[in-house]
Order: sequence, then C-alpha cells, then structure tokens
Amino acid sequence: MHLFWRDSPPRANTSRNNVGDRREKRPNVTKQPRKKVRMDQDACLAVEKELDRVMTRFDELQESTGACFVEVATLYEDLLETLHKAEQEMVNIYNTSTQVDGPGDIEMSDESDMQVEMEPAPARLSEPQINNILDTLRKANERVQQLSINHRDIHGTVSKVGKVIDRNFVSDYTAITRIDALQDDHNMMLLNKVMAKHYCRQGMDDVAQLLIKESGMPEEMAQEVFASESSFAEVYSIWKAIQQQELGPALEWAARYSNELIAKNSSLEFKLHRLAFLQIVSRGMDAQAEAIAYARNNFSKFIDRFETEIPTLMGCFIYLPLGIEKSPYAHLISPEIWTEASYIFMKDACNTLGISKNSALSVVINAGCTALPALLNIKQVMQSRQVLSIWSGRDELPIEIELDPENRYHSIFACPILRQQTTEDNPPKRLTCGHVISNDALHKLSNAHILKCPYCPVEQNADEAVRIYF
Repeated sequence: MHLFWRDSPPRANTSRNNVGDRREKRPNVTKQPRKKVRMDQDACLAVEKELDRVMTRFDELQESTGACFVEVATLYEDLLETLHKAEQEMVNIYNTSTQVDGPGDIEMSDESDMQVEMEPAPARLSEPQINNILDTLRKANERVQQLSINHRDIHGTVSKVGKVIDRNFVSDYTAITRIDALQDDHNMMLLNKVMAKHYCRQGMDDVAQLLIKESGMPEEMAQEVFASESSFAEVYSIWKAIQQQELGPALEWAARYSNELIAKNSSLEFKLHRLAFLQIVSRGMDAQAEAIAYARNNFSKFIDRFETEIPTLMGCFIYLPLGIEKSPYAHLISPEIWTEASYIFMKDACNTLGISKNSALSVVINAGCTALPALLNIKQVMQSRQVLSIWSGRDELPIEIELDPENRYHSIFACPILRQQTTEDNPPKRLTCGHVISNDALHKLSNAHILKCPYCPVEQNADEAVRIYF
C-alpha cells in the first residue's frame, strides 16, 4: 500500500537554506504533471462539449415536440368538429327522408297504389368534408413521422457521447493491475483482514465474522481485527446517534474523555452541551426551568473559554413565548448544525483516541482512484515507446503522483539525485553540510572517500555521512 505514498515526499529536517538550495538545483519535474493535467482537461472539455451539444439538441427537441403536439391536437380537434358537423347533417337528412304526411292529406284510391318511401336515402359526406378529413390525417401523420425522425437523430447524438468518452479516456484498467499480487495466500489473507476491519468500523460485525469464517482467517488475525477496531466501532455508533439528534451517548463519551479534550483545546464537549441546551429550550415555556438548571450545571466549566457565546445562548429565553424556531437563534437548531457536530465529534474523537477516521480500505481505494489516471497515461506512453521494463515488478512506481495531505500518514524520503524512494537497504544519509541524499547516491558520487556535495559544492569525507530516520 505504500505504493500510493511515493509521491511528494516530505523533505528532510534540514535548514531553510538547504531547502532553498534543493529547490534551485533539483531538476524540473513539474512539466510532465502539468502536461498530464492539461491532457486531462482537454479530454474533459471534449466530453463536456459533446454533452453541451446533446443538451442543446434535447432542448430543441423538447421545444419542437411541444409545438408538434399542440399542432396535432389542434388538427384532431378540427377533425372532430368536422365529423360532428357531418353527423348532424346526416341526422337531418335521415329525419327529412323518413318524414310521412298525415292521413287527411293523402288520397288513397287503392291499397296497392299506395307507395310510401320508408327507407331513407343514403347519407354521404360531402366532397369538402372528405378532403378536410384526409388533409387533417395527412398533416397529423407528417408530424408523427417528423417526431420519429427527430428521435432517431437525438439517439445518434447521444451515442456519440460514449464514443467521445472512449476516445478520450481509457476504460481498460487491467493494463495496470498486478495479477500476481493476490495469488499469494498471505496477501489474500491481508486483503480479507483489511475488509473485515472496514466492516467492523461500520458496525457490521456480523458481516465481518462471516467474512472471517468463509475466508478461513487464522484465530490470531481474527482477534486482532475486532480488538483493533473496537474503539472506532463505539465512535461510529455515537456518530450515527448524533446524526439522529440523540446526544446521550456523545455526552457520556465526552464526559469520560473530558480532560483529554481540554488538553487538546477541543470545543466538542461545549458544542454537545449547547445542542442539548437548545433541545430543551426548543420545547417552549414549559421547559424554561429545566433549561436554566441545565445551563447552570453544564456551562460553568466553559465560562472562561466561551465567555461570549454562553451569554448569547441565554438570550434564547427572551424568545421562548414565540418559539426558538421563529427567533434569531433558529439557525442553532438547523439540520446543518447537527451534521457539523457529528463530524466534529468524529474528528476529535479519533484524534483523542489516536485512531484514523478512515479505514485502510477506504484510504487505499481513494488514493488508487487519484493515481489511476496518471498510471493509465504513463502505461500508454510506455507501451507506445516500448519501455515497459521500466515498470518492473518491484514495489515502486515509475512516476510521482500528487496525493492529498490526508493520504500521507508517515514521512518518507525520495533521493533528489537518483529519484528513488529510500528503503532499509538504501537508507537516507545526512551529509556534514546538512543536505540529505540516499546511500546509493552517496557511493556513486564519492571518489576515494571524498564527496563533493551536489548542492553546495563542499568537499567532505563520505564516511562522515550519518543515517537519518523519518
């Protein structure tokens, strides 16, 4: 895992002039990262440009589709009106053709001579009505076909986004994987151990136990998993309780470690009591006496450190008749304050107990995601130039990778001459002039025990260089 910590090594504890000299003499290695960053930015801009084009097409399609739907609806409304008029005309024709005069008005000489037209004349649509219906159907069909064409066009535009992403970003991550790393049983067991610790930190002991059982983890390693993460499991459960606005476990923990928190100048305990006080005050006038008693019992020990905030909190009693949620103190009981308090507890509790707030698994994954683009780029360059031998199977990287400060947990040193991270076999050596180089560089630069410092050309005896520890 120390592969991810190779970049940006902290400098040795030398003088200010030493640091300045090293910055002046050290070869310029910032051009390649800047070039890589520029390439990444160009790739992101290319994808963003294609996405903007897609969003523009979607906006245009939405506008044209809405107008098309309105037009089609209008056409069908006109069609319904035309059909309704045609129906009324047919009914009138039917009623007229079936109407018979009264018997007093009809002279019948013989029954056989009586002829009455009882069947109506067939009603038909007029030529203009037929043309109107056909024209409406034709226009509606054209609009629907246009919608289908627009849909096909937008589908093609969306599919281009994936092609642009594939063209600008590498999706094959197997090129930088170390398959042999997990073929060793010991390494696989270490991975299971890290995963089990992660589950324990999240309070998922049952999942961790099942993983330990199915992986066949030795008993000693399994006990170490639960013993090392028991403290954080308690911190994690209290953190969840604060987010659910339950302060009991947090106040109990803060009282237990009150001296340690005061020694670290932490404001955690006061902020927890402030939230508890505001919870009581938010219940209204009925809780006024309880709130006063709570303030007297718990704020007295903080009066010296928070002499301005405590009197301000006492101003809440003025707004009890209206309710604190309708007062200038409403922001003190907002959900953001509870979230902030939970993360302050997590940070200060882990700092007090001397444990990391992030599991080793999450740290490795975050660091790996940060290093992944740079590793993919250097792998492509090495493949194109056929220099894959530079990336050997040893625990080292061919380039330096910038990581955030929170991903650095111990000091390391990279030789400014050979550009290699020091190891137990190649430890850092401090010269008499104060500059630090690796042991290998010391032997390569020395000539018959005479060494000329590569920074400040001071001649000295190479045997006088001493090993330093970070």
